[in-house]
Amino acid sequence: MRTHRRRRYLVVTMVIALIAAACGGDDTTDTTNTTAPADTETTMPSDTETTEPDDTEEPTGEPIRIGGTLALTGFLAATGAIHQAVGEVFVERLNEQGGLLGRPVEWVLLDDESAPDQSAAAYERLITEDEVDLVIGPYGTGNITSAMAVAERYGYVFPHHTASLTYAYNYACHFSSWSTGLHPNITNPNLIYDALESTGTPPATIGFVVNEFPGTMFIAYGQDGTDEGGAVSLAEDRGWEVVLDLTFPTATSDWAPVAAQIRDADPDFLYIAGLGVNASNIITAMQAIDYSPAGMFSQWPAPGPLLQTEGADGIMSVTIFEEHPPFTDNPDAVEVSGLINDALAEADIPYTKVETQAAASWTAWEYLTQAAEGAGSLDQAAMCDWLLENGADTLFQGHIEFRPDEQNYFEDLSKLKQIQDRDWWVVYPEEFAAPDRSLIYSPDE
Repeated sequence: MRTHRRRRYLVVTMVIALIAAACGGDDTTDTTNTTAPADTETTMPSDTETTEPDDTEEPTGEPIRIGGTLALTGFLAATGAIHQAVGEVFVERLNEQGGLLGRPVEWVLLDDESAPDQSAAAYERLITEDEVDLVIGPYGTGNITSAMAVAERYGYVFPHHTASLTYAYNYACHFSSWSTGLHPNITNPNLIYDALESTGTPPATIGFVVNEFPGTMFIAYGQDGTDEGGAVSLAEDRGWEVVLDLTFPTATSDWAPVAAQIRDADPDFLYIAGLGVNASNIITAMQAIDYSPAGMFSQWPAPGPLLQTEGADGIMSVTIFEEHPPFTDNPDAVEVSGLINDALAEADIPYTKVETQAAASWTAWEYLTQAAEGAGSLDQAAMCDWLLENGADTLFQGHIEFRPDEQNYFEDLSKLKQIQDRDWWVVYPEEFAAPDRSLIYSPDE
């Protein structure tokens, strides 16, 4: 079984390598026919009428232009919309507080259509044609991987928030804000499995359904060519019987066959190594055949759609922040969360609370602005050096020190959350659990 899995994973990593190679070449590459359409560009200055605090000077001078893309359309759009709303709030608040280096800030945002090749072409355009001063990463592992190659070629500091191919990122000036650590293929599954064992009734059997997206394949199967990590092998190491190991294409639209195979395997626990609305679609398909496993986990879901899915109560996921104590003990985090909540509601996003996606997005913006202010300039090398030497003070994750010997990653700060009573609550580890909440799981029910 493992040899077959490795072959599948090798195909995905080869695709990513080809994407990165396609982004290489000399600096005069013609991207005229591959850049995102001009009408997908959105420039987001903060010129809304707000009352400036008395002690804050209004930013002046030529705007600092920050370029980036997001999945505004395509299969990642449900989550990309969260990052757009957060970025708009950050830029507006930044300008209200005096801008960056005393200058106003504009966010030049392009739609990468959830496609890595579009992301690469758009960053090429932003840097070479639009001549943006700074860049910030997109959403999604494939898009981030391809965009990072462009940023590296031009020497731009590259903050990003949701890439999971951690072992592949050797660029000295990339800075991830999703606190998964360097080995999420080990630390994330072990967090989940430790939590299940803490109940005293861990599963005897487990099933896996895995999106062929590069990041979810890495989480499920580990890095090709090594025997380290991967949710499947780590479950086997604990003595749990793997009764289903199923991968599905990213573009899957018919979920009935997937649901039928899960029902036939009937695992005590279902691990959905998916993202976006994958889990919602799988649960809906299982509901249609009147089946539900005793416990479920979804790796990186869009939080709102899953919360609204019939039959999703009890499903688990990972998080770095949720809007309840002890995370809300910081009054500044509460204030900013309120601003983000309003923006999410205005954008008609189903879940209007700050959680992993919003918190990681905000953190990436903090990296970029603190680097510029710390360096006292927009010089890319100086900004990179400043972050490496000083780290960053973040609202939702505390102080972060980057580790160059671990490809600028830091420890895995993930927690386990669960849908209970139609809302998300952190349930493990115990010291981070919401008041009066604990993990609910019993394979015998």
